[in-house]
Amino acid sequence: EAEAAEAAAAAAGGASAGVQGDEAAEGGSDSDSDSDAEDAKGTKGDGMSNKQRKMAARLKIADLKAKCRRPEVVEAWDVTAPDPRTLVYLKSYRNVVPVPTHWSARRKYLQGKRGIEKPPFELPDFIKATGIDKIRQAYGDKEAEKGLKAKTRDRRAPKMGAMDIDYAVLHDAFFKYQTKPPLETFGDVYFEGKEFDAQLTNKRPGQLSAELMAALGMAEGAPPPWLINMQRHGMPPSYPLLKIPGLSAPLPPGAQYGYHAGGWGKPPVDERGTPLYGDVFGTVAAEAAARATEEPVDKTSRWGDLRIDSDSESESESEDDSDEEKEEDDAGGLTEDQIAAGTASGIASSVAAGLETPDVLDLRKKAAPQQLYTVLEQREASVGGAMMGSSHTYVVPGKDGAPAGGAAAGGGLSAGA
Repeated sequence: EAEAAEAAAAAAGGASAGVQGDEAAEGGSDSDSDSDAEDAKGTKGDGMSNKQRKMAARLKIADLKAKCRRPEVVEAWDVTAPDPRTLVYLKSYRNVVPVPTHWSARRKYLQGKRGIEKPPFELPDFIKATGIDKIRQAYGDKEAEKGLKAKTRDRRAPKMGAMDIDYAVLHDAFFKYQTKPPLETFGDVYFEGKEFDAQLTNKRPGQLSAELMAALGMAEGAPPPWLINMQRHGMPPSYPLLKIPGLSAPLPPGAQYGYHAGGWGKPPVDERGTPLYGDVFGTVAAEAAARATEEPVDKTSRWGDLRIDSDSESESESEDDSDEEKEEDDAGGLTEDQIAAGTASGIASSVAAGLETPDVLDLRKKAAPQQLYTVLEQREASVGGAMMGSSHTYVVPGKDGAPAGGAAAGGGLSAGA
């Protein structure tokens, strides 16, 4: 019994030790899993994971818009780029083609156009005018009527020129009547459904079409219904320099301000009566036109001629004055006694007044002026039996002006030579 009691006590102690060992092992495994989770999260003592730290270091959209020249090009996903500042700089550069909008789409490009029925291809109008479609239709009907032998014969020995069209018709079609297909401007990228968008290329801001005026119930010469609000709130932000009658431009002829039927409201002015938006009274344009008519137009000089500086003109005038003064000093250098002594000598000069002795005398005879051309004398001649004969000949003079021997003897230069 004592031995059995000791064995039971030993077994109980081992069991307790095993339980404690299992608990210690479980505690160690839990600590190891916690450390692995912390390593996976990337915590470094500040309680933030790598993802949270990356989100905290990321730029805000408002800050990125404030740091670029064109905030309208900034999009929501630009802050997630490796270098957002460089990306926005490239996007805001002039004439930069934007990235297609389907770059982030999950479905394939143009997958949404599968259910849309595509119309068959049609020839342009300038090619239809040549009649090629009718010729092809007639040729196809004729080929359908042929038998197998005829088709085999045509395949072995084909006949060319079955669908020829006049060259002048083709030339006029491609060089006179050809029209350009609808093309996109530089930088425009196609997207799904772009052909269904409204085409606003022919629309101009501020110009009302007849359809729009009829839809708004506007009479001819009446103001648009939004003019009163524009006079109250100002110019549209997208078109700050637009000329709008009654707001930033004078009224059309026959219109007047007022809030009656057909009136153009009140001109937007400040407390001093100065227009707020442009030249609403037309005074600036009238002054500019009057100033242009008052200014004299110089018709003596041409556009682009070099103008002579006033400094160079004054320098040339001063040089001319100094030369004249020197000549006067040289002429007036003799005194009155010297002049009297010279005239009292009594010796008459052999040189006539107004004549000067030249330094160099040219004794060679000058050649007579040469004649520009000489009219040749024409003479009648008989063809005779000559193969290349002519009905008349010309008398060619010699060097001294006399007729040449051959020409004087009845020969000469023929008309065919």
